[in-house]
Amino acid sequence: MLPYKSLIQIDRKSPVTLYIQVCNVFIALITKGMLQPSDLLPSSRVLATLIGINRNTVKLAYEELISQGWAESLGRKGVFVISKLPALSKTKPSETSKPKSDNSGEAFRWTNKFKNATPSENLQKTTLAIDDGFPDVRLAPIDQLMREYRSLSRKFYGRNFLKYGSAKGSEHLRISIGNYLSTSRGLGVAAENMVITKGSQMGIYLAAQLLLDLSDTVAVGVSNYGFADDTFRHAGANLLRIPVDGKGMDVDYLEEALRHKKIKAVYIVPHHHFPTTVTMSMERRLKLLNLAKEYHFAIIEDDYDFDFHYENKPYLPLASIDHHQSVIYIGSISKTFAPALRIGFMTGPPAFVEAAASLRQLIDKQGDTPLEEAFAVLFNNGEMDRHFRKSLKIYKQRRNIFCQILKSDFNEVIEFKTPEGGLAVWANFDKKIDLLKMSENASRKGLYIANGSFYKNESFVTNALRMGFASLEENKMVEALGILKKVVR
Repeated sequence: MLPYKSLIQIDRKSPVTLYIQVCNVFIALITKGMLQPSDLLPSSRVLATLIGINRNTVKLAYEELISQGWAESLGRKGVFVISKLPALSKTKPSETSKPKSDNSGEAFRWTNKFKNATPSENLQKTTLAIDDGFPDVRLAPIDQLMREYRSLSRKFYGRNFLKYGSAKGSEHLRISIGNYLSTSRGLGVAAENMVITKGSQMGIYLAAQLLLDLSDTVAVGVSNYGFADDTFRHAGANLLRIPVDGKGMDVDYLEEALRHKKIKAVYIVPHHHFPTTVTMSMERRLKLLNLAKEYHFAIIEDDYDFDFHYENKPYLPLASIDHHQSVIYIGSISKTFAPALRIGFMTGPPAFVEAAASLRQLIDKQGDTPLEEAFAVLFNNGEMDRHFRKSLKIYKQRRNIFCQILKSDFNEVIEFKTPEGGLAVWANFDKKIDLLKMSENASRKGLYIANGSFYKNESFVTNALRMGFASLEENKMVEALGILKKVVR
């Protein structure tokens, strides 16, 4: 007989009833091969004594096993593991407890296309961080958003938002964002020509899957957003690296490449290029649009933080001056509101948007309609506009203080330009500073700061990283940079 006294551990504080606990242990013993078909189970009296529970509880457990098809009662002989079950080999602890570095020894074969993917950083557990350039979530009008969310659930028409809806997302939010794009960017977009996405990353994925086939070429910056690179590679595309300087992507270099190579798409962040924060000149923007018309390639415009520009009015997006429907325009509310609230949008040629909505259904059916409806209310009542204006003022102050400290305390080890917009400084560190060790040493002192590896690729290796200032209040900024100063010196 098996050592049931040690195998069956009863937890009287568990919300699971005692007889179900016993039943579940027997099922586990059978599926692990420790009990075989036709094996006799201990009598209810014996088992009750062994594990210290009432005999009737054991009887209930056996009845449950029988009703689920794991056991059978054979008259006065007792209760047995049902004889019709296939025999299972005994599971060794090592088979389930040890993770494998590959899938060679697993039960089925599969292809891991993400071996080299960069893991996302978990900033939810950090207390002090110089991040990549994220908004201060404390400024976001979350209470108002949740108030509208709850309000919708109490209204008679709000229950309809709990049903399946359009894969394009909430029509009210699409109308609201369309109006906002018209007033802020001069971009007229009809509601039916927009897809609400889970942030800009989903928009990049949808565009890549629709545009790119195996071995197609997509042009990207020598320095570029790493997750966009990974998305295009996942679609089977080859990356063509185009130099990026103080005026953005080198369109003359792109033009020369187009004369010799078929390029399916160009991915670009013209407004605060990632990671270097430079803004593309208007001359290059216009030339890029002309090249798209001439060579018939798509422009994927990632405009993730248009709303934050401090010195003057920002350039209009490429999509606003595109008259030939060459641009797929992707934006994000997550980067301006709160990263965890995944709301973004994508526009483009009507047929392309329809196809994107069909593809979105396959991976996510639809978005969070009540949340999207609540955001629509905030746009319509002016709360989002107030949030943007308030945040812009605060972020500009924080940028100024942050850059002043960098100039005074890090002048010998960090080279940078004060950004005209965005939420981060592109900081070039002295080559003598090992960013990996710096990050590790800072972490020991309670400060999270990246090690710069995310910004590197096969063509771009630099001792630099993005240093976000927007999420830091002044006292925390001083504390964070104080720790960093000790670490680098």
